[in-house]
Amino acid sequence: MVDTRPVYLRLREQIAAAIIDGRYAEGAMLPSVRAFAAEQGANPLTVAKAYQQFQTDGLIRVQRGVGMFVREGAATKLKASEREAFLSEEWPAIRKRMERLGLDLAQLIERA
Repeated sequence: MVDTRPVYLRLREQIAAAIIDGRYAEGAMLPSVRAFAAEQGANPLTVAKAYQQFQTDGLIRVQRGVGMFVREGAATKLKASEREAFLSEEWPAIRKRMERLGLDLAQLIERA
């Protein structure tokens, strides 16, 4: 399945996952825009747009001349918003597909 979302949203999701997973811990410095762009093979302006959204959401702070840092509580806030997005946007489609295929939760747990 091809991901058709804009690149900056995919990068944002990747960074959010890293914050939630603790790869970028609270207080830790994020990679520079240029470094992250090079690592991902993305345009620096696209990475800057993803970072800007984190700043707007209050999840990172910018220290001029030094870098961007993950704010305290960012992982908790991101996890809550990701959970809500999953339950409201993804879960209904998954549940419908399960019903269509005749799958129930017990069968899924059994396979896990």
